[in-house]
Amino acid sequence: MEFWLPIIFVSVMGIALLAYVILDGYDLGIGMLLPLANEKEKDSMIAAIGPFWDANETWIVLGIGVLLIAFPQAHGIVLTSLYIPVTIMLFGLILRGVAFDFRVKAGDNKRKLWNQLFFVGSLTASVAQGWMLGDYITGLGDGLINTLFALLIAITLPALYVMLGASWLLIKSSDELLNKAVRWARVALLPMGIALLLVSIATPIVSTEIAEKWFTLPNAIGLLPIPLTCGFCFLGIGWMLGRNDLIHDGHGWVVFAGLAIICLMAALGLAYSIYPWIILGQLTIFESASATASLEFALVGVLLTVPMIVAYTIFVYWIFRGKAQGLSYE
Repeated sequence: MEFWLPIIFVSVMGIALLAYVILDGYDLGIGMLLPLANEKEKDSMIAAIGPFWDANETWIVLGIGVLLIAFPQAHGIVLTSLYIPVTIMLFGLILRGVAFDFRVKAGDNKRKLWNQLFFVGSLTASVAQGWMLGDYITGLGDGLINTLFALLIAITLPALYVMLGASWLLIKSSDELLNKAVRWARVALLPMGIALLLVSIATPIVSTEIAEKWFTLPNAIGLLPIPLTCGFCFLGIGWMLGRNDLIHDGHGWVVFAGLAIICLMAALGLAYSIYPWIILGQLTIFESASATASLEFALVGVLLTVPMIVAYTIFVYWIFRGKAQGLSYE
């Protein structure tokens, strides 16, 4: 049990952060798409994320909470190294929260301002998260190559979020907004694909540890299903976006599912590449784990809270299924 506890906790943390990228990713993406819509469409876009976006952010709280409880030494190093981008991300998320409520409650004359601030908050949080991810993959290094890689991820992650946002609108919107969402997804698909390809090329260049795992046998054969699955999903998404008839018949969810699979494959590849490190080249999950007694106590809490979060998430998405309607505060 002493061996498996750190693996259980790092798995819970990884699943929570993956859920955050997919779920909060689409509402951040919609925030970045907001300036491209007219006023009526903006209300529908906000309504498409309104019941979910607070709950979506629960996953990052769970992930960081597990990092603090189960791997306190790594938590201190990671948050100290990423202090500035974490602060910027929090400012972005706070700005989004304020703008979300004030865009209607402050009156029509201020709505344009709060829509712009919602966009700024979404973009700021997305770029900061991308920088944090890029910096983490390089082992929190300070070199020029590491900085350029973090910058690459800072550009890539918002592109993925925009695709997730557009694909969520394929599920929740109708009429002209649905047609716009298809066009936005078509435009964003190729830049997202190119960005992800560049990240895949750059990752083994910036990390010799990852390169050794990727390009040695039998590891290379074991990892082969990941790029093949991503490529298949990318082509499938492109094909689906060319079939307006299928999207208007309610099959737009296939695009979102394809993106979720790409995110899952990327997460599995990253997990395999860095295991057993929790900070690449510095700390393993076993070196940084809390005492076994502490982990056993914390496991009880995890076994109680995680099913509750999952059940609540499923319940909310089930209750608010179907197409989004216009906002009303009455």
